[in-house]
Amino acid sequence: MAASLHVAVVGAGDAGAELAAAAEEVGRGLAQNGAVLVCGGLGGVMEAACRGAKSAGGLTVGILPGRRRQDANRWVDVAVPTGMGETRNALVVLGADAVVAVGGEHGTLSEVAFGLKLGRPVVGLGTWRLIRGDGRVDDSIVPADDPQAAVAAALALVAEGRD
Repeated sequence: MAASLHVAVVGAGDAGAELAAAAEEVGRGLAQNGAVLVCGGLGGVMEAACRGAKSAGGLTVGILPGRRRQDANRWVDVAVPTGMGETRNALVVLGADAVVAVGGEHGTLSEVAFGLKLGRPVVGLGTWRLIRGDGRVDDSIVPADDPQAAVAAALALVAEGRD
């Protein structure tokens, strides 16, 4: 049996309508391509991505910061309470083959950093841009112009790594 592809969708827990719509499209696209969606399991980008994945019949996993499964958004199929607070961000990334960052704040930045440190492909949709101390742009985050491009890039990068 082939291993399933797991993609983390990360972003702000409080997202406006535009970011939520983009995250929902990313979730839907991942599910349509057979990927399991992994996220932090709460609101904002996480909830929107899960909603999109469920609309396409996908499976969603929420790695929760608290100790209660019932804190997960209603679109999470498998809720994993950690009691670890924000440090659970490392587990979100460890549970994925690639990371798609949709917008985001400092928590998202930590997930992006964990992804890069752990060698996971990171695709960014309206997210952080990294500048090194010497002023050079760090191009480790693969930019995407829209949700479809983000999904395509994540899937392609994982496929390249599996060859």
